[in-house]
Amino acid sequence: LGGGLVDKVNAVSKLSEKIGMNLDCHPEEKVLPPSSLEGRVKETMHNAFWDHLKDQLLATPPDFSCALELLKEIKEILLSLLLPRQNRLRSEIEEALDMNLLGQAAEQGALNVLCVSKYILNTMTLLCAPVRDEAVQKLETITDPVRLLRGIFQVLGLMKMDMVNYTVQSLQPQLQEHNIHYERAKFQELLAKQPSLLDHTTRWLTQAATDLATPPPPCPDTADAASAACPSPGEAAVSPEPLSPRMVLSQGFLNLLLWDGDDEEFPETLLRDRARLRELGAQLHRLTVLASVLLVAGSFSGSVLFGSPQFVDKLKRTTKALLEEFSSRPEAAAMLAVGERVSQEIRQRLGDMRLAPLSSDSTVALMGQLQNISRKEDCVRSVIDQRIHLFLKCCLVLGVQRSLLDLPGGLALIEAELAELGQKFVNLTHHNQQVFGPYYTEILKTLIPPAQGLEMEVESL
Repeated sequence: LGGGLVDKVNAVSKLSEKIGMNLDCHPEEKVLPPSSLEGRVKETMHNAFWDHLKDQLLATPPDFSCALELLKEIKEILLSLLLPRQNRLRSEIEEALDMNLLGQAAEQGALNVLCVSKYILNTMTLLCAPVRDEAVQKLETITDPVRLLRGIFQVLGLMKMDMVNYTVQSLQPQLQEHNIHYERAKFQELLAKQPSLLDHTTRWLTQAATDLATPPPPCPDTADAASAACPSPGEAAVSPEPLSPRMVLSQGFLNLLLWDGDDEEFPETLLRDRARLRELGAQLHRLTVLASVLLVAGSFSGSVLFGSPQFVDKLKRTTKALLEEFSSRPEAAAMLAVGERVSQEIRQRLGDMRLAPLSSDSTVALMGQLQNISRKEDCVRSVIDQRIHLFLKCCLVLGVQRSLLDLPGGLALIEAELAELGQKFVNLTHHNQQVFGPYYTEILKTLIPPAQGLEMEVESL
């Protein structure tokens, strides 16, 4: 029951690539849903084992065979949690849990399982992380030896994962550096055999530079939420800034989130990240629609309804659930369902607060504007899209936390979701730049005049 450490070590090795990218890579115990077949089978087997142990200890004379096996496994786990310098504690554990002496006591019927378990608890108190103190303290109140041993195994399982996480974190800098050099060396080997291997990467960065030099299309005049969301004429008239390596790369990475071209033309330096980028792109799309829906709904609901965090949270949860249908049905049909549900929620909330209901004209206008969000050229969606793109590019330059301090208008209600998306995006692109920075630098030298600040190498960014 307490085994499986080898499996966890193997799991850690599979995480090395993820660790190298500085993603969320904390190993966790696999938790099975209680209602699943596997979960029910596992629970039944565990209950049968502990019932068997209880029957053995209550027999006359007691049978300590299973208890000894458990104590032996507990001893091995405790020793595995020790650091190399903890020689004194290692000797104490070896002496207190000497299996020969415990076996002799069992043969004489004098093995006090509860007493041995109390020593184990004291040792766990010395070894556990502060976050496990409360769990160990709860075990100290248990007097039934079987329940106590079962609880010890459960907490030891958590302590083993704590140790694995500690090991992962301590090795992360070395693993990152090794992974960067390894990926770059392997890519260089392929490039030596195939000189055209960077052709798609070159076209990708060239397109990013072209996009930066091209001003965004003006937003059409519309009413209500659309006119409130559109930038002012002064904003639209701002001329593009001089190109820099940082700007081109940021635009290039952002373009990959919106990739709709042929997969065969995907940049060679990002082929391994294609699935992750596609997932982030889908998340970006859902957030764009979610923020657009909330902006339109807020323009019809007013500050009274949207001043209630409970109402906004409910509307967000409802809309998120409906947006999950984007992958299984046409977007226009999904947005029709969103419009109907949002309109229903607003009418119900207005009625609950005994406020004036939406007029029939307002309801039609609300439904129409929500339905229009399914079109990419919709003004509200277009502006929200641009503002999220701006936020993501700021994340690449300034970091997520600094970018959150000055969110563009209309994005405050999805701040938590944007922070999650931004951090994943930063982690992925940062690792990619560390690996392929030298290649990007050489390509960008052909795209950006030296006078525009190419002195800083991409890798150092």
